[in-house]
Amino acid sequence: MSDVLHLPAYDGACVTNVMPALLEPSERAPAWLPDVAHGAERTVLLVIDGLGWNQLTARPSRAPVLSAMAGGPITTVAPSTTATALTSITTGLTPGEHGVVGYRMSVHGEVLNVLRWNTAAGDARQTIPPAKVQTHLAFAGQRPPAVTRAEFATSGFTGAHLDGARFAGYRTLGTLVAEIVGLARSGEPFIYAYYEGLDKVSHEYGLDDHYDEELAWIDHLIATLLERLPAGTVLVVTADHGQVETGDNIVTLPADVLTHTSYQSGEGRFRWLHARSGRAGALLAAATDLLGDRAWVRSRADAVAEGWYGPVVTDTAADRLGDVVLAAKGTVAFEDPADTGPYVLVGRHGSLTEDEMLVPLLAGVAR
Repeated sequence: MSDVLHLPAYDGACVTNVMPALLEPSERAPAWLPDVAHGAERTVLLVIDGLGWNQLTARPSRAPVLSAMAGGPITTVAPSTTATALTSITTGLTPGEHGVVGYRMSVHGEVLNVLRWNTAAGDARQTIPPAKVQTHLAFAGQRPPAVTRAEFATSGFTGAHLDGARFAGYRTLGTLVAEIVGLARSGEPFIYAYYEGLDKVSHEYGLDDHYDEELAWIDHLIATLLERLPAGTVLVVTADHGQVETGDNIVTLPADVLTHTSYQSGEGRFRWLHARSGRAGALLAAATDLLGDRAWVRSRADAVAEGWYGPVVTDTAADRLGDVVLAAKGTVAFEDPADTGPYVLVGRHGSLTEDEMLVPLLAGVAR
């Protein structure tokens, strides 16, 4: 399944449609939405970063509470990465509409790391204002509380994807529970919450014992919330992407590809190549010939035409894409010396495989 292209279901069971279905329910619930979540008087939407459907269903003994909840799989967006998917979840828009088209994206010729909100020159909150990069209000302008890490309060990405929400910070799993439960008991009809621990564990340790232990703690978190929330509160759980374990399976781009490349954006599993002037065609040909067995290789025009970013792609969003994309097959990642971090990533995401694209949409009711 790792070599089968799995595109987002933007017209139905996709993370882009979760928030609108919860905040602006139609008379009839969509088939992919758990029945208990339709028209609930009080809802908590909890996004677990990195909780893929395939990884969850492979570990039912580690997550018995999650595994018993109503619901099933939906798709995330393209690329299957946090910056893009969280913005789609909070705005209810496709990447082609909101314009946060990747973890590292080209903005006015600079590569902006969206999660850190910096460029090669450093902090970019003043030079690339978040409110101008992503101009749509979160949660249809309804201003619910958004419970996320306290450290994220002033980050550029918070400004880009949670603009308009009422920020509520937490420090630990215990304080996450306290914040959510306190808000629910105060009468908030809709609460958004986000937990990033599983994704961090996957990146550093892969999908083995450390991942399993973190998933077990998340299941305990879900059980605690269902026990502590006011009776009748519906807890909806989803995620931004799944995971694959790449380890040291890193592909250095061939010289015949790099010779046509000016710079790169994106990430290891979804790498955009920006062509030197006049070389976009040569870059596409070289990438297809030399890397087509390890990636779905597309030009910008083809990726847009195939609906990777949704049925509508604004000129602004399109300008942030490169000329050729490498969406990794199997478990490879493509190296970019400019894309670095504190450690070599073991688990990754971003591409269009089923393991990365399918996420859960589950619901339970507090008793």
